[in-house]
Amino acid sequence: MTSALKARGVALGADALIALRQVALSARRDPALAALPGGFATRRKGQGLEVADTREYVVGDDFRRLDFGTTARTGVLHVRQFQEERDRITLLVADFRPAMLWGIRRAFRSVVAAEILSVIGWNVVESGGRVGLLAVLPDKLLVVPARGRARGMLDVIGGLVEGHDTALRRVQAGWTGDPPLAEALLRVDRLVPSGAEMVMASGFDSLGGNFEDRIEDIARRRVPRLIHVTDAVGMSLPKGRYPIRLPDGTRHHIRKRQNAGGTAESQTWIAGHAAMIVDAGQPVEVSAARVASAFAPERRP
Repeated sequence: MTSALKARGVALGADALIALRQVALSARRDPALAALPGGFATRRKGQGLEVADTREYVVGDDFRRLDFGTTARTGVLHVRQFQEERDRITLLVADFRPAMLWGIRRAFRSVVAAEILSVIGWNVVESGGRVGLLAVLPDKLLVVPARGRARGMLDVIGGLVEGHDTALRRVQAGWTGDPPLAEALLRVDRLVPSGAEMVMASGFDSLGGNFEDRIEDIARRRVPRLIHVTDAVGMSLPKGRYPIRLPDGTRHHIRKRQNAGGTAESQTWIAGHAAMIVDAGQPVEVSAARVASAFAPERRP
């Protein structure tokens, strides 16, 4: 890639996405009000298999729970105590099609989409869930199977970086067309089970004629959650004449006569589902605080 494609806000770096773990944890401690209320209702899985602690054996304890390592070290019988597991599986869908590979202020919309999905992913694995990735590239899909713990999130970050680099190279080579977003959703059923959560970050360009039907199919057995990544230039550009290029390659000019007033919207509706609006020009810490409250780790039944 050329040096321009390696610039900050254009290229996607693994170190920056890993560092968002601290941003995610900080935002969870002091969440802000957001457009999408409520948490994600996870399912209980019996007594659980994750060891929470050990204690000395008392009469009546199940011998199958003996902790042989602690018993050998102390010379006293110890049993393991397990914590209840909650089965939260989240599929992160990142739109890296050509329409996302632009930005006027802080970063490309594609980079912001990866940042927001990383914040959500860190929240999921820190609360004991599993996270996977479906990256929509100009000419293919990149899939990372859902896994738990930090290792699972690192795999997702690796997929985000690889997918974004591939998308930049495709556009540099002259690729301009956006495949319909609806086609990518056909893979969701095969990637995560019923009851899972799908979080898509996109500009929602070139949806495809059956996009609404695809979302409704997913909503019957899974939880679709949408994040609309925008670059709210209309609120900040000064008056003037600006050149634009349309998806078909034709070039035009638009004239902005006055600054727009009012406050930017925080929510929109896409295919009948609420979508949180994230401004690509905002600092990632601001967006992370909103996402932390909208995508709470857990809601206990």
